[in-house]
Order: sequence, then C-alpha cells, then structure tokens
Amino acid sequence: MERLRYSAMASLVVFLILAGSNDLAAQNAALNVSEKSRACAALAGIRNLTILSAGLAPAKDATPEYCYVRGLIQPAIHFHVQLPLPQNWNSRFLYMGDGGMDGDLDFADERLAQGYAVANSNNGHDNGVTPGASFGFNNREAEIDYGHRALHLTVLAAKTLAKDYYGRDPSYSYHEGCSSGGRQGFMAAQRYPYDFDGIVAGHAPFLLQQRNAANLDIMQHLFRDDFAGNLAFDTNGDGEFDSVKKVDILREAVLAKCDASDGIRDGVIQNPLVCRFDPKADLAGRMCPGNVNGEACFTTAQIASIQAIYGGARDSKGALILKGRALGSEFAWPADLIPYAGNKMLPGELRFSGDHMNYLFYENDPGVPPPSLHDLSQKLSKTANPPEVAWWEFSMDDVTAGKGKLMSSILDAKDPDLGRFLKSNHGKLIVYHGWGDAQIPTEPVIDYYNDVVQTTFGGDMTAAHAAARLFMVPGMGHCRGGPGPNTWDKLEPLVDWVENGKAPDFLVATHATDGKVDNARKLCPYPQQALYTGPAGGENDRANWVEGNFTCR
Repeated sequence: MERLRYSAMASLVVFLILAGSNDLAAQNAALNVSEKSRACAALAGIRNLTILSAGLAPAKDATPEYCYVRGLIQPAIHFHVQLPLPQNWNSRFLYMGDGGMDGDLDFADERLAQGYAVANSNNGHDNGVTPGASFGFNNREAEIDYGHRALHLTVLAAKTLAKDYYGRDPSYSYHEGCSSGGRQGFMAAQRYPYDFDGIVAGHAPFLLQQRNAANLDIMQHLFRDDFAGNLAFDTNGDGEFDSVKKVDILREAVLAKCDASDGIRDGVIQNPLVCRFDPKADLAGRMCPGNVNGEACFTTAQIASIQAIYGGARDSKGALILKGRALGSEFAWPADLIPYAGNKMLPGELRFSGDHMNYLFYENDPGVPPPSLHDLSQKLSKTANPPEVAWWEFSMDDVTAGKGKLMSSILDAKDPDLGRFLKSNHGKLIVYHGWGDAQIPTEPVIDYYNDVVQTTFGGDMTAAHAAARLFMVPGMGHCRGGPGPNTWDKLEPLVDWVENGKAPDFLVATHATDGKVDNARKLCPYPQQALYTGPAGGENDRANWVEGNFTCR
C-alpha cells in the first residue's frame, strides 16, 4: 500500500475542492492541505542532500499524517525520515536503531505519533540482494558503513532535513535501540559523542567479533560427530530431532537450585552470578545409562555442550574468548541455540553467525559459505572462484591470534572511555540487558560498565551513576519476552533524565499473560537489585508481585 500522497495529487484535490465549493471553510481547509503538501514536497529540492522522494503520508489508525522523506548518501546508504507535521512536533529528534545485519528501512510509527522526528537507515546495504553478512564480501566501505558510518551520516542528514522543514534545530536528540541498535548506541557514545543528548542501548553485541566466533564454538559442539553433543533427540529414528525435553530437564534443574536465591520462587533467577550450578554434578542423576543417548537423559558429550554454553568459548589452549550464557536463559535455547526440527536445524544464532567468518571476520575474506549451513556432509568446492568455506572449519585460535583485529576495529564498540559523551557533551546513557538472553551473553555488559566506571570516572560509581546507568533484567530474553517482567517504555526515562535532570532510580517492568499483567517489579541500577519487602510470608504469592513490594538495595 502506498505510504505517500505526492504534492501533485494534493494539488488536484485542492483544485477539485475549490472548483466545487464556495464554502469558505472548505476552501481554507483545502489551502491548508496544499500548503502542508508544498512544504513537505519542497524537501525534495534541498540543495545539500540527495533526496529521492518527499511527500505526505496519510494518517492510518493511530499514526497521524506526516511528511515522509527518503534519501541517499553515496554510495549505498539509503535512509528515511518520518517528520511530524509542524503542529505535532515535540521538538525532539530520534534515531531508531536497527536489528540483525539490517539492510532495510524500519518505521517507528509509535514514536512518530508521540511527536518525534524519526530517522532510520539500511546501514549501507540492501538485504534483498546481500542477505546476512554477504554485503561485506571484499567491500570495506560497506563494512565501515555497517560498523558505524551509516548511523552518523544518517543523523546528520536527518537533522538537516528537520531544520529545513521546521525552521529550527531539534531541541534534543536521542538514540533508542536494542541488539544491533544497542551496538549502534555504544558506537555513537564512543565515536560520535555529539550526535545525541541521550542514548538508550539494550542487549548490545558490542563485542561482535568474539560473540559471533563464540556462536560458532557452540555450534561446533552441538553438530560435531553426527550431533553427539546435541541437546535435541530423535524420538522415532526418522532423522528428525523432534524433542527438546533435555533442555526442559536442564531448566528445571537450574531453577531448583537457583530460583529461590533471591527469596522468591517465581521461575526467574534474579542474579545468576550467585548460583553455583555445575552441570556435571547437578545432572549426575540424569545421566544416560551406559552413555547411550535417550530423550530424558544426558550423555557425556551433551554435558560437555552444556558446559561450553555456560562456560563460554575458548581456544585450543583454554584461553577465554567470550563468557557464556547465563543460568536461567535455557527457555530461549531451543529457538536460538539448539538445532532441532522446530527451527529446521537452523537455530537463530547459526543463521546470524554462520557466514560471519566468510565476510566480516578476516581482513581478507576467505570465501563464500556452502549452500546449506546445517548439512555437514556436503562436499565443499575449494577450487571454485570464490571457494566455499564453512563455519565448521573455523578455528577459535584465529581469534586469540588476532586475525580478526582489523574488522574488530570497525565493528566492535568496546572503548570504555566515554568522557566526550558523558562529560564534555553532558550526555546521558541508559544500558539494559536481560539475564535470559540466549543470543548475546549477558555478563560481558557488566564487565564493560565496570570498565567505563573505572576508565571514565576513576572508579567512582556515584559519579558514574550521575551520567550512565546499567539495568540488568531478570528473566528477560533477547530485547523482549521471557518469564520475568520485560516490558517498559525504554525512551521515556531517558527523556526525563536529559530534559528534567531526573535520573531513573528504578524502572518498572511488567510481565503479561494473555494481555493481562501478572507480574510487576522494579529494575534497579547496577549494582543494586530488587528485593522483596512486601507482606511477610507472601513472597511466593503472585498477587504480591507488584512494584510497591520491591525495594532497590
């Protein structure tokens, strides 16, 4: 459905209305439509940007009419801007972050309806022709655009359009993003500290090189030796791994040991770091007799896989590449990590990382991935141009040997010195991450935040809290979902902090079942945690899981 109503169409409407009516109110309304259309369409002629189209987008449902502009930043950064009509603008600019490898344009109708002028880009490539990471094949410029350049230039272009359309600069500029959008937020704070007044960044894969390499390490554990270490089971011998009962058993064992560590049994682990779950010891009673695989038991190879998922990726000498998934993330493993019939043997993290080493890891790309990412029996064509190179050939030793160093300098956002953004620009930063995230390991973000406190604020946590706060979210999956409270307005607390000086001493997150809220509690700024302080003896009663019964300490 066309999103735009171009100026020519609007002019025709004006003509018909004026020709067919002598009613002054109708004429004034028509002239107003014409003026709105002309003001928006005029952006196509702006002299210092390449604009592909500009026109009014009609109101639809809860989205009001707005000025929609698409543009191009050479050579391949396509961007668009949703501009509220002048009377609806709240004087704020927002860059809405992206997800995955991006490659498309995302709309932010909800924020537009709130009055924000919103921009987004394709990050320098179109996934309709370069899916996954293939945009990076022997294309350093595209890699840099994806790494950070597209974000910055889109912000500059969008602010130029906003100033031209509204006649003044935005009063405040914000970034909101999760996953790849979270990494973009980190990049902005580190590389482009004056682009935004406030940044909210969630679940950021800021260590993108280590993260994708670690994903391949997990897959190698699960796929090798004809899936000997896989946590899915073929119940009827037809070659389909149709059962993930092992993961359910593992989750139940973890909760039995860790759930009550915060004094509440709610199916959520408040702080996985205080729980000492040992797969080998704590699953000893569920081992398969004679080490013969079964649906409801574990083999030694499967225990090794579990240890690798929790323990993190290591090279051949045992050096840690990246810390592992947190206890309590098991609910998300079947979708993200475990190859089984439910995901057609292509778990989400294999889809995301399966071609990373082909296109985004090495300085010189070694070749293209095979046609199938999950068929290890296929013969690779090594003499083709380019040759086929598969993820299962990747060596973790290449990480510690520094073979991904150049690409790390482009893609990773790990600099803990945020002095320019947080001090010189007086910016504000909110970071959040769910403990149940099976896609991006959780503990590294705590390490990074502690590095920021040390590097930027000399170890002064109080000074750090005046500018940057980290919120760990128990039981939340990747950016959303999970058994714990996982829903809140990510942007509103940041705006209140930037514009009114009100730092978020806590956030209030909710969990809903069938649309009804059944759990709500405070999310506390690290290192504080929410402790139950409600009616004595009522901690395990769901009726008492309300925000007022929890205190940050």
